[in-house]
Amino acid sequence: MRIDTQLKNWGRTEGFTLLELLVVLVIIGLLAGLVAPKYFAQLGKSNISIAKAQISSLGKALDQYRLDVGSYPTTEERLEALVAKPQNEPRWSGPYLEKAVPPDPWGRPYQYRSPGEHGDYDLVSFGKDGQVGGDGENADVTSW
Repeated sequence: MRIDTQLKNWGRTEGFTLLELLVVLVIIGLLAGLVAPKYFAQLGKSNISIAKAQISSLGKALDQYRLDVGSYPTTEERLEALVAKPQNEPRWSGPYLEKAVPPDPWGRPYQYRSPGEHGDYDLVSFGKDGQVGGDGENADVTSW
């Protein structure tokens, strides 16, 4: 009896048919088409949140610098004054950041002006496109 069963199943192979595989691939493609745009939209929102958090952190470091020195770093001294002592600044008690000044989430340096047009200083990231203005991910992230 064993030989009969083995002979009957001899030509059969286990696995999926081409049609079954194509159906599965179509379903995976449809799911990816629905999920991927939502995922990438969330990724853009997270970069904006990171930029806001970094600007807030840099603002706190700038405020500590002002408390020690009496004024914010000048535009020429840039944000590097938070890490390295500017020349002729005897009251500097930094560094005010543990690490170097980070770039914005899109890899570009933050724009810093002091005195600023919107307050004592202006701190700006121009967003994903690196241009002034914009919407969504391309919108400016500011300190004011």
